[in-house]
Amino acid sequence: MESTPQANRVHIALLGRRNVGKSSLVNSLTNQELAVVSQVAGTTTDPVYKKMELLPLGPVVMIDTAGIDDQGQLGELRVKKTKEVLSRTDLALLVIDPQVGVGDYEQKLLNELQEREIPVIGVVNKIDKAKELNLKSLIKQLGIKLLSVSAKEGTGIEQLKKEIAISAPENFEKTDLIGDLVKPYDIVVLVVPIDIAAPKGRLILPQVQTLRDLLDNNAQALVVKEDGLEQAIAKLKDPPQLVVTDSQVFQEVAANLAAEIKLTGFSILFARYKGDLEILTKGVKAIKNLQQGAKVLVAESCTHHRTTEDIGTVKIPAWLEEIAEAELEFNHVAGREFPQDLTAYDLIVQCGGCMTNRKEILYRVKLAASLGIPIVNYGILIAYRYGILERALEPFPNANRIWQNKSKEEQDDLSR
Repeated sequence: MESTPQANRVHIALLGRRNVGKSSLVNSLTNQELAVVSQVAGTTTDPVYKKMELLPLGPVVMIDTAGIDDQGQLGELRVKKTKEVLSRTDLALLVIDPQVGVGDYEQKLLNELQEREIPVIGVVNKIDKAKELNLKSLIKQLGIKLLSVSAKEGTGIEQLKKEIAISAPENFEKTDLIGDLVKPYDIVVLVVPIDIAAPKGRLILPQVQTLRDLLDNNAQALVVKEDGLEQAIAKLKDPPQLVVTDSQVFQEVAANLAAEIKLTGFSILFARYKGDLEILTKGVKAIKNLQQGAKVLVAESCTHHRTTEDIGTVKIPAWLEEIAEAELEFNHVAGREFPQDLTAYDLIVQCGGCMTNRKEILYRVKLAASLGIPIVNYGILIAYRYGILERALEPFPNANRIWQNKSKEEQDDLSR
């Protein structure tokens, strides 16, 4: 349970007004004193993320949030933070105090959850304090199933756990990262540079997860650094089924790899695993059309030590300005930060998203697409920069077809 990455867990958000017992419910569900509990309304300010095992479901992240009825200038900011949680929520618990009942706060929140297609479980807490509980009336008002519990006394908690396991979406995590691209006993070469940005003593998460998925699918992995690729392949009896490289050595690996050997990048694998590879492929062609002063949002899902050659803040801005032949304006966000208003941007560049759950990356990709704002992933951008995107997309027929069609359109424009 402890080794399951946070990004690969079902994210369960507890939502509701202040003092309905959301924090108490977290403690009761996990049988641990994880959340601070107080009779004072508004004890929980910013969203609190707790990794845990919730049987019978398994590893989850519980998100305790501020009350949706918080007031004042700080209260509005807390409510805003609570609403931002929805972009990464796989399952919502709408918590209600029976003594308060339901009103506009609950109805508006429920409407937004349903618009986002987030499964919702209604939870009537504090039934130990309710003199009369008219559950049918509350159900009629909200139009969803409600479970009655007492976080304080533990009443109904086991039933709620079972309901959570039933209601959790099965597709919260895409099944295959690379396993559907290989057959048992296929050899896949993973090119893993060890440079100043590499974490000491370990590999980064995309490399580890790719390696594990290969083993889970009975394929065989050969892990090399970029300067050992040619020698490693020369020792093989047959060519590898696929080579997967860190995007930052795409050019070097492509130059030293026979054309008949398929090649892609870890970041492109994650573009499909966490997001929508086809939408991200469409977005790359907007780069050459960026005008002077165009605004670009660069979004990374992790916060890391930045070097003088940092990919997000140094290399990508330089590459984009080189391709567009224009000076551009850049805004950088990291971790869970992401603007709710994207209308000012002409392009969004999203990292692979290994530290963020699939729900959030899909939300970002589809939000940008719905607004007509091109969005592209790090690996796709880098492959495009070095003129090898078609080769990097060869293992993915749908995305490659999109790229080739757009390339043909571009050629038609040039011929005219």
